[in-house]
Amino acid sequence: MITRMQIRIQRTHPQAILPTYAHGPAEDAGMDLHAVEDVTLEPGVARLVSTGLTLEVPPGFEAQVRPRSGLALKHAITIPNAPGTIDPGYRGEVRVIMLNLGRDAYTVHAGDRIAQMIVTRYEAVEWLEGSLADSTRGAGGFGSSGR
Repeated sequence: MITRMQIRIQRTHPQAILPTYAHGPAEDAGMDLHAVEDVTLEPGVARLVSTGLTLEVPPGFEAQVRPRSGLALKHAITIPNAPGTIDPGYRGEVRVIMLNLGRDAYTVHAGDRIAQMIVTRYEAVEWLEGSLADSTRGAGGFGSSGR
């Protein structure tokens, strides 16, 4: 069974659309975020796109902003800092950094779905400085496991 948490949200723009699950929370992990403005994304140029929303994410949780696979596949539009993190203490507008990796300009229109947002738990960390335990992998990384 899927539990639902309640998170305070505020529209800061009259055209703002609340985040929605396209197929419901039983089938979708991410909720769609929508643009509230028209923005043309020129090739190779990152732009901030407004959602017209502010959130009050509870302590111990973060909201992650991720690219939409359809925009990436069909138009080469991505989010360069993915996943973008909305911290529990942030109260500013949720805006999405979008980057056009394609060859042609792409226009985002008000109301378009521009990203997905997932709310997830995180753990606070206390560092224990000292020697690390040995492992089979060791310091191998960046291709150490083969093709």
